[in-house]
Amino acid sequence: MSQDLSDYRKSYEKSELLESNCPENPIELFRDWFLVANDSELVDEANAMSIASIGLDGFPKTRVVLLKKYTHEGFIFYTNYNSEKGKAIAENGNVCLSFFWAGLERQIIIKGTAEKVVENLSDGYFESRPDGSKLGAWASNQSEVVADRKVLSDNLAEFEERFKNKEIPRPKHWGGFIVKPISIEFWQGRPNRLHDRIRYELQKDFNWKLERLAP
Repeated sequence: MSQDLSDYRKSYEKSELLESNCPENPIELFRDWFLVANDSELVDEANAMSIASIGLDGFPKTRVVLLKKYTHEGFIFYTNYNSEKGKAIAENGNVCLSFFWAGLERQIIIKGTAEKVVENLSDGYFESRPDGSKLGAWASNQSEVVADRKVLSDNLAEFEERFKNKEIPRPKHWGGFIVKPISIEFWQGRPNRLHDRIRYELQKDFNWKLERLAP
């Protein structure tokens, strides 16, 4: 089976990205773009992002996670530390985040290093989750092979009973990672495939160098 997609065409004409409109710090531009995406009816989950890591098998792997916080220090998401991605990041913290907001014709690509956040930050976020999500963190041995769906249902029932009428604590194997950026690229679609690509790179003095890249 095959399908030729060579005739697929789209003209990108919604906006532009010029150096004169770029702040010195890329987190400020990220904030501005994120707020636009979050308010846009053309974007479903503005905080959905891909994260690529190098697996223990040596292959890169990309999956979608949800951004839960961003600061001038970096970008935070939460996961099971014993999952495939958790183990990969523990072995090699060099990762790449990518946001793609198709309705706005925009991408953001972030290269950086990931490390665990402090435990009290993970505790605080876990406490804010609905009980069902808290129990799911206990019930699922993320990335492990299971025989069928019933295994998950039985695990969930077990933990529902264990924590019945009790506070549900955060599992020690579950928590946050912060990705501290060394490079952030902003991509704005433009006509004739002459897209705007502005890249910020972190310098040794902790200032950011701004460059335009050819599309």
